Amino acid sequence: MQDRSLSRRTVLASATVAAASAAGVVGAAATPAAAHQRDRGLKKIISRMSVEAKIGQLFVPYFYGTSATSPSASDQDRNLRELGVRTVAELIAKYHIGGVIYFSGWANNIQDPAQVADLSDGVQRASLALPTPIPSLISIDQEHGVNVRIGSGVTQLPGAMALGAGRSLSDARTAARISGTELAALGIHQNFAPVADVNVNPANPIINVRSFGADAHEVGRMVAAQVTGYRQAGVVACAKHFPGHGDTGQDSHTGLPVITHTREEWDRVDAPPFKAAIAAGVDSIMTAHLQVPALDPSNEPATLSPAILQGVLRGELGYDGVIVTDALNMQGVRTKYGDDRVPVLALKAGVDQLLFPPDIDVAYHGVLAAVRSGEITEDRLDASVLRILRLKDKAGLLSGSPYTSPREIDRVVGARGHRLAAARIAERTTTLLVNEDEALPLRRGQRKLLVVGASPAFPTDATRTTVPELAAAFDELGYATTQLATGRTPDAAKIDEAVAAAQGRDAVIVTTDNVNATSAQRTLVARLLATGVPVVHLAVRNPYDIAHLGGVPASLASYCWTEVELRAAARVIAGRVEPRGKLPVPVQRADDPAQVLFRSGHGLSYGH
Repeated sequence: MQDRSLSRRTVLASATVAAASAAGVVGAAATPAAAHQRDRGLKKIISRMSVEAKIGQLFVPYFYGTSATSPSASDQDRNLRELGVRTVAELIAKYHIGGVIYFSGWANNIQDPAQVADLSDGVQRASLALPTPIPSLISIDQEHGVNVRIGSGVTQLPGAMALGAGRSLSDARTAARISGTELAALGIHQNFAPVADVNVNPANPIINVRSFGADAHEVGRMVAAQVTGYRQAGVVACAKHFPGHGDTGQDSHTGLPVITHTREEWDRVDAPPFKAAIAAGVDSIMTAHLQVPALDPSNEPATLSPAILQGVLRGELGYDGVIVTDALNMQGVRTKYGDDRVPVLALKAGVDQLLFPPDIDVAYHGVLAAVRSGEITEDRLDASVLRILRLKDKAGLLSGSPYTSPREIDRVVGARGHRLAAARIAERTTTLLVNEDEALPLRRGQRKLLVVGASPAFPTDATRTTVPELAAAFDELGYATTQLATGRTPDAAKIDEAVAAAQGRDAVIVTTDNVNATSAQRTLVARLLATGVPVVHLAVRNPYDIAHLGGVPASLASYCWTEVELRAAARVIAGRVEPRGKLPVPVQRADDPAQVLFRSGHGLSYGH
């Protein structure tokens, strides 16, 4: 981490940023005149940039390692093999990179807050060492819920569908503000959230609980609230995935989905959340790698479609902010063109930021060749660079220090007030779907519990899994628990073991994860019900699970299985707090999907 006064002198020492700052044009522009003056300063920066530097500003690549300059030997080897350099500092220097994206797990970018801050500072030092020194816009996918990158040390918050169940704009805005404040303290100023897709397809394999729900109006309200919350934190929000990824049964990571909505259906179902995001002042919008014939009869993927990006997004919706691609390594955008052509076609379609190219050298030189041949004009290049610099300006990277502050990290990251707020928000999202004969809350005599069932690992920490963590939450509330993780596909022996473990218990808490018609989890639940021990069902991911579980006397949905949701569910089951969540999606009958089992808005309370 960098001393703030020293880092400020370092930034202002660069001729480009100093010139803009001296002109008084950095920072958010409040009036058209101020915006014009700001753009004049930013265009002066662009005028000093080489074509190679301008192209570099468009790219947001991945990299391996926890350090900008001294990652582990194995991470250096992976960088060299896939990126042609050993470190992200070398990557920035070689390609004049304007931004990077952090990942946990496979990329090994994230360990804890102090390490992330040091990494961010190293990235900024590398960026300010370029011939045209411009701070990097560091990005991340920190949606919370099932899709989160930083776990240890930061506040974990309910994900989108949980917030949709809470139906509180204040909670949605607060969650974004808390997340954004902590990200900014770690040197991360662009978050690829919120998800603006409307999940109208229960079988959607990629969006699902990452969406706020199935009602376009409600999703739009939540998206706008989160855009506001991120702005309050000084972080660039990104509404995704335009023109809408909510009604697909195919994952665009592995194929090219087709959205079959008519234009009227798109206007009614998919467009409203993006319109709400634009009205709220969203600064970036991410494309989807899918076909929408009603918007572009040529069937180009939306990421590569001028009709969709220039015609609809910029033309009809009037959006003039940054357009960023979804990851360019996904199969959905690579089905028709090579990796050298995809970024060129994306730019020609109207994109500004090129995220996660599978081969940075091929992608970069593909764009460079297109500029040199005149296929992409330098004016077109300048337009995207200007939008990106505006983004960096709004994030405060051009007017202040791009470096982190140890004092600020200690003050806000994982702060007690943030964690308490997250816990209270989560409690307002837990949804009680079934409560026959007032099976819940647990009665005073029901002290001995078995916690059993599917036990997915935490999205942020594979060493922590659902069943033990839920059991621990009940232990903290004074219950005596035993636990048995049976997994998503329990075999006959494991089910027999669960049945035996239920004997002598006062109640069984059984967790499920993505139940379908052939799931062995159905057999597990049925066998537990047959023991005569009271059974409480908790769907830890999809609220749709209940449609496959007949006869359950009590059922709840938590929409995710991280600590904050599990603790909230335990408190609701124990009666420490009232269930207040309302389904943000309808649940159809398993035997007749045309019939609704639970309507959107359904949610029971204890009534006292």
